[in-house]
Amino acid sequence: MASKSFSKFFAYFHRFLLRRLRSAHATHVRFQKWPPLPDKLSGQTVVCHMEGGLLRSSSIFPYFMLVALEAGGFFRALLLLLLCPVIACLGHEMRLRIMVVVCFCGLRKEKFKLGRTVLPKFFLEDVGMEGFEILRRSQRKVCVSAMPTVMVEGFLREYLEAEVAVGRELKVFGGYYTGLMEKDVIGFGGYPNSVHHPLFSHCKEVYLVSEKDKRKWSVLPRTEYPKPLIFHDGRIAFRPTPISTLCMFLWMPLAFLLAIARAAVFIFLPYIFSVPLLGFMGMHSRVITSPRSHQAARRQLYISNHRTLLDPLYISAVLGHHVTATTYSVSRISEMLSPVRTVRLTRNREQDKGLMKKLLHEGALVVCPEGTTCREPYLIRFSPLFAEVSEDVVPVALESRVSMFYGTSTSKLKFLDPLCFLMNPFPRYAVEFMEKVATGWIGGNKCSSCEIANHLQGEIGKRLGFECTSFTRRDKYLMLASNDGSL
Repeated sequence: MASKSFSKFFAYFHRFLLRRLRSAHATHVRFQKWPPLPDKLSGQTVVCHMEGGLLRSSSIFPYFMLVALEAGGFFRALLLLLLCPVIACLGHEMRLRIMVVVCFCGLRKEKFKLGRTVLPKFFLEDVGMEGFEILRRSQRKVCVSAMPTVMVEGFLREYLEAEVAVGRELKVFGGYYTGLMEKDVIGFGGYPNSVHHPLFSHCKEVYLVSEKDKRKWSVLPRTEYPKPLIFHDGRIAFRPTPISTLCMFLWMPLAFLLAIARAAVFIFLPYIFSVPLLGFMGMHSRVITSPRSHQAARRQLYISNHRTLLDPLYISAVLGHHVTATTYSVSRISEMLSPVRTVRLTRNREQDKGLMKKLLHEGALVVCPEGTTCREPYLIRFSPLFAEVSEDVVPVALESRVSMFYGTSTSKLKFLDPLCFLMNPFPRYAVEFMEKVATGWIGGNKCSSCEIANHLQGEIGKRLGFECTSFTRRDKYLMLASNDGSL
């Protein structure tokens, strides 16, 4: 009994002493008006609250909706949307806990990769230029977030170069997330109470940003990203706010029927009828041709950058006749439903070279030297194999835009790629045929196949305003799917 009383007294004394120490330290913290002077940040360590001091919007609902949609499925996302009115009436901490339970309960821990493959794009688009400038001027960066660590750590460390990323930890049972968060050993409060976080109590100065100030913040330009956003995954192409998500669910039944109708037009009607009909059905396209770019013989090699699986279809539509397309890995379902002939390459250089020569002898051939799609304004390194197949090629610059669903993916459900693209309300494509180029010459000088591949990559990049990179298909899949891209 005496031992129990002593334990209670010791616990009470410990809490009392801890409060006194924190209170004594807190008196040395100076709260300042935003923004801090740039000279004060040089060589300093900055502790930044992600939602309060970096992102323009303080709402974290869209990021949890992305987790629900991409990792949990549409039924989980629908549940989160239905709970939105209830969540809005609760306090910050309770809202957070409910969203974590709905989005994470039952997800397998080792398969959750959205923190580095999907969410960084949306975080970067929400970063305020003014908040980022403060963080960039510091020597060391420590970032704090009320969201789970698995959601924010990849973004903060890889794209903002934060040395330390502190978030909420999730409980795991049997390799699956339970939807519960670990006890708050660090002492997190919600965003409104973020200045009371123990990390901030050790800062010399604390600068507070009001919602009024953040409404004046500008979007961080892509050119200012510390690390270029070249690859990202996921199907959702818009920021899923409650209203936007509701519109998506209302659109989906009609979208599915519209996608089936569009696909049927692609497959069964000749191009002279399908092109204007698809335009009437909302599929907008823009074509730019040079006088002699595609007035060539039927046995012509075309090379293009790779945006979606529909690239060969748009090239065929402009030419007015079917072409053969080579692929590295496309699902069997996509092969069966494709209006144009598709042939798989083997990744054996000599075999693929012989196969491409044979296909070119049979008719027009379309090759995408990148070997995989890229959503952002970048070009992946071109494989030089096409330059060893034909004496001349016609480069084709392609650009596509979607507003709701991405028509590309690294998941095992790649057969849904064309369907997702066709489900967009107004998908757009731009096709530009460039002048025919000799594969063995650049500016009157002989060149190797690698040199002509790099040259044409640069020329297509200039036409599109895209930046050329040295990344390969393998790099993309290792980054997003942890495999080499084989199906």
